[in-house]
Amino acid sequence: MALANVARAYPRRLDQLLGGPDEEWRPGVLHPAFYGSYDWHSAVHMHWLLARLLRLHPAIPERSAIEERLDVHLNASNLARELAFFNGPGGTTFERPYGWAWLLELQAELVRLRRWHGEVAPLADELADRFVRFLEASAYPVRAGTHGNTAFASILALDYARTAGRSDLAAAVEAAARRRYLDDRDYPVAYEPSGDDFLSPALIEALLMKRVLPDGEFSEWLKRFLPPDLGPLSQPPTVADHADAKQSHLDGLCLSRAWCFEHLGKAEEAKRHLEAGMPHVVGGDFAGEHWLASFALLALSAATLKTP
Repeated sequence: MALANVARAYPRRLDQLLGGPDEEWRPGVLHPAFYGSYDWHSAVHMHWLLARLLRLHPAIPERSAIEERLDVHLNASNLARELAFFNGPGGTTFERPYGWAWLLELQAELVRLRRWHGEVAPLADELADRFVRFLEASAYPVRAGTHGNTAFASILALDYARTAGRSDLAAAVEAAARRRYLDDRDYPVAYEPSGDDFLSPALIEALLMKRVLPDGEFSEWLKRFLPPDLGPLSQPPTVADHADAKQSHLDGLCLSRAWCFEHLGKAEEAKRHLEAGMPHVVGGDFAGEHWLASFALLALSAATLKTP
């Protein structure tokens, strides 16, 4: 469709949607808090990585360097500019839901750490409000093994809601999870993985339901949902090219599966997947290095934490 036809088809002016030719585009200016990790959401969860390291390992030798970096990025001026972007013409659905959820999970970690959460709070409040509306307005979940997965975003949003006292968001996540997943059964495990999955739709859904349902109800639900023999779900995927941006997602799948398996009480499967994914976290290609460490820390901290 020609640009003129697009302009006629949509009553809203194109310059309101796309900005003008002189519009600022540089990531470090548009997103002074979260840039440098290839995409916005990866920058957010790599900040989460630093915050969690500070909380779990306060004597880490890199502590001063981490604190200095977070001071530079997570200041009130930078976060105000981030919020302004979300409130601008291009920000309505920007990073929905994956980036939203990671920002909320970052804030949950900062609240637990008791540092920098005041600066991030205005953006977190805005995205929490949007998340409630998103859940209430979405008729169907996204079950993909990539960024759009609704269950994964809901897990992170629920952790933030319970940590920060956002009972409205917690209620929205819990209600949506029951509405969308409670009647699921007989999941076809042979359908996983897809070629660029970094999440297991089955295991992510199971973990969300574990967070939402009482223990007894969850146990009965899980029996209906997953077979005793998990088949390919129990074995790490094959990755032919770790430098390929899509195939490297499968390294992340190893780590996110390990995270899920640990929380679901399957230690052997968790260990198997962790051992397969960890060698590719560092020392490889930027396609993986810009994000895999976050999922490695999710998996490594799962044994000691009940939260994400």
